[in-house]
Amino acid sequence: MALSIGIVGLPNVGKSTLFNALTKAQNAESANYAFCTIEPNKAVVPVPDVRLGQLAELVHPGRIVNSTVDFIDIAGLVAGASKGEGLGNKFLSNIRETQAILHVVRCFDDDDIIHVESSIDPLRDIETIDTELILSDVQIIDGRFDRLKKQSKGDKNIGPKLVEVQNLLEHLNTGNPALTFAGRDSDFMTEFLRETSLITSKKVIYCANVDEDGLSEDNDYVKKVREFAIQRNAEAVKISARMEEELIGLEDTEYEEFLESYGVTESGLDKIIRTSFHTLGLISFFTAGEMEVKAWTIHDGDKAPRAAGAIHTDFERGFIRAEVIACDDYLKHGSEAACRTAGVLRSEGKEYLMKDGDVVHFLFNV
Repeated sequence: MALSIGIVGLPNVGKSTLFNALTKAQNAESANYAFCTIEPNKAVVPVPDVRLGQLAELVHPGRIVNSTVDFIDIAGLVAGASKGEGLGNKFLSNIRETQAILHVVRCFDDDDIIHVESSIDPLRDIETIDTELILSDVQIIDGRFDRLKKQSKGDKNIGPKLVEVQNLLEHLNTGNPALTFAGRDSDFMTEFLRETSLITSKKVIYCANVDEDGLSEDNDYVKKVREFAIQRNAEAVKISARMEEELIGLEDTEYEEFLESYGVTESGLDKIIRTSFHTLGLISFFTAGEMEVKAWTIHDGDKAPRAAGAIHTDFERGFIRAEVIACDDYLKHGSEAACRTAGVLRSEGKEYLMKDGDVVHFLFNV
C-alpha cells in the first residue's frame, strides 16, 4: 500500500518549497507571491529506510525497492475558499483520497516574504484552513443529506441513517472536524465516511515551517503550534523548508555535515514520513532475494496473511505459512541460511502479528 499525504496551507507559507525539498526535485514552482502553485502537484517519493541498504549488502540483489509515499500539493487556500475564493478550492478533490493531511504553518518572521494576512499568527492561519476544509465537507454532506431525505419518504429504514447524518452536519457546523465526531464508529457512519472521503475525517500532522534560526530551539510560534496539536490529539513536526531545499543534490557526507551544522540529525523528509507512519499506525516488512530487496507497508496489527496480500492477493488467498526473520537477526547472522542454522528463522501461521522490520518468505498454494 502506498501512503498518500495531502499538503495544505495558506498561500506563501512554504508549501511548494517543502514539496520541492521532499521530492528532491523542482517539481513545484516556488515564488514570493500568492498562488504561485496553480496546478495540483503529485510526486511519488521513496521512503528512506537504512535497513534496505544493509540487507542489500548481504543479499546482493538485482535492485532495491523502497516503499513509497505520494505527496500531493495543491494551491494555497484562503478565507472564502469554500465559496470559490482563490485557487486552492479547485483542487480539494485531489486530496480527498489521501490518507493524511500535512498542514504547513508559517512560523518565522521575514519582511521580504509576504503573508496574505500581513502578519504572522499560526493559530489564526490554522483556524482559517480548518474552517475552509470543514465548510467544504459541509457542502458534500448537505448534498448527501438531501438525497437521503428524499429516499426516506419511501423507506422507513433510512430514518435512523438520516439522523446520524444530521448529527454529523451539526457537528461540522459548530466548527468541529469529522475526525472528532462521536458517532463516527457506527456501522453506517463508518461506511458513510469512507464513501464521502471527507477531508476533515483524516488525521492531520501540523508542520511548523521555521527559518534556519528556528531549528535549534522552538520559537513562540512553534510552541503555539505544538500546544494546539496536543489539544487536537495530533502530531506536530518542525522543519525548515528552505534548508531542506538546500539539501537537494548533496552527497551523503555533505548531506550529513549540512544537517549537523544546523544541529539536527534527521531531514524533514525522514521526520515527516516517520511521523506519518506513527500517525496512521503503519509499519514496514521486507522481502529479500537475488532479484530484489523490497520494503512493504502494512498496518501495525496486520496478521501474516494480510501482509502476504500486500504482495499479491493470491499469497493471501492461498497462505500456508510465513518464514520470518527479525531484521536485526538477519543483519547479525548475514544470511537466511545462517539464520536458519542459528534457530532465529521462525515458521509462523495465520495468526502471527507482523512486526516492523520482519524479513519474510511466504509459502502459499492456490
